[in-house]
Amino acid sequence: MTQYAIITLGGKQYVVKEGETLLVDRLDREEGNAFQPDVLFVGGDGGGELAPSTTVSAKVVAHERGPKVRIGKYKPKSGYRRHTGFRSSLTRIEITGIGAQQTKRKATAKKEPAPAEAPAPKEALAESPAGVPEGYGELTVAQITAAAKTWDHTALEAASAYEREHANRKGALAALESAMKKEENDGA
Repeated sequence: MTQYAIITLGGKQYVVKEGETLLVDRLDREEGNAFQPDVLFVGGDGGGELAPSTTVSAKVVAHERGPKVRIGKYKPKSGYRRHTGFRSSLTRIEITGIGAQQTKRKATAKKEPAPAEAPAPKEALAESPAGVPEGYGELTVAQITAAAKTWDHTALEAASAYEREHANRKGALAALESAMKKEENDGA
């Protein structure tokens, strides 16, 4: 399986594979130290995952200097000549692994069903209309979009009313309205 990832380091994005070494702008880490850069995308074998829950492990191999760039200024007939040079400070890193699950995100994913079982705060119970699915206030827009496909019409209407009164998130409202329209079309 040829797996690759797109990582971001120092404001730049790099496409990396496991075992690959690459030069990046100087990092503030000692040689031999391992770190985990931010991962934007993980893909391979025709599939991919945007904003993945996997990590990329990298190790600082060495700190290097880039090739010398010569800069010359010249104005004819005046004798003006200036020469300077520049060498960029770089760090060579090695990608040691792609695909380790992040424990932090995984732990939050496991805890998400727990708020549905646990009682909601007293303020949320007093304000939420009847028929709203349990734990609705803690759901993200993506979770609402996925779950709205399985809710009945009364739950969708209650969630829509709750959303208009409290959070008023455009994405959640659009997902709820889309699920209600689909339900009406399927019923008709």
